[in-house]
Amino acid sequence: MLTDRVTRTDRTARPARPTGRRQASRRRHPHDDAPATHDLFVRFHGLEPGHERDLLCEELLQAWLPMAHRIAGRFRGKGEALEDLQQIAALGLLKALQGYDPERGAFESYAVPTITGELRRHFRDHAWDVHVPRRVQDLRNTVRTARRELALRPGSPEPTVAQLARHTGLSEQAVLDGQRALNSYRAISLDAEPAREDGLSLAETLGAPDPAYDLVVDRLAAKPGIEKLPRRERTVLYLRFFEGLTQSRIAEQIGVSQMQVCRLIAQTCSRIREQAANGPENDGSCRVA
Repeated sequence: MLTDRVTRTDRTARPARPTGRRQASRRRHPHDDAPATHDLFVRFHGLEPGHERDLLCEELLQAWLPMAHRIAGRFRGKGEALEDLQQIAALGLLKALQGYDPERGAFESYAVPTITGELRRHFRDHAWDVHVPRRVQDLRNTVRTARRELALRPGSPEPTVAQLARHTGLSEQAVLDGQRALNSYRAISLDAEPAREDGLSLAETLGAPDPAYDLVVDRLAAKPGIEKLPRRERTVLYLRFFEGLTQSRIAEQIGVSQMQVCRLIAQTCSRIREQAANGPENDGSCRVA
């Protein structure tokens, strides 16, 4: 009987409640250190726009600024300077001050989501090196979370596109879009340390405009006019621009003076250039008188 009574007593016993400093620490909320500014908010809400309202707004802003900075600190390590994050949080705090109604509850319950939303909006709209649509940003977050979840499974290799699609319920094309967006948040510097086996930096591997493409276009534009030239004019142009002969050598070969060769080249090139500029509809003769 004694044993049964002890057992029943042990079963119904309740743990002792924490007292003193321990009890206060368990009741403490992250925003319990908020300043007591309810009366100031009531005054602020009832004032018309003016100098007095501006001064009271500044006083409230200074009082609540430590909380805004604390929220900004949660977003450290995402590529933005802490000072910039604090500035954005202060802007969110100002918006919260201007939109808060003291009759609807505590200020922190309104200010915290407003400040957090302002910070997240900054990362969404301004922190990307390559700006992508909101839909693709959401795909990036979904794919990144899915990769992390699948990689945590014991013995799981890097998940494939098909596995990510099954895990997220997205199409494979949507998963591919999200994977491309993973590399759009931060761009790689052209002067970054080379990660290639040949030791070349990214800037050294980039292509440059090829002047040969313009040359091909010019030749195709001039081709119809050249085909309509008489034989002597075609011969002069060929010897000058393809064989590289001087005007005096060309004059010796075709039996005319050097001055005639110079005039012939200038007039022929002018006619070909004019026809190329006017387009294929110009069927006029390129014959030089």
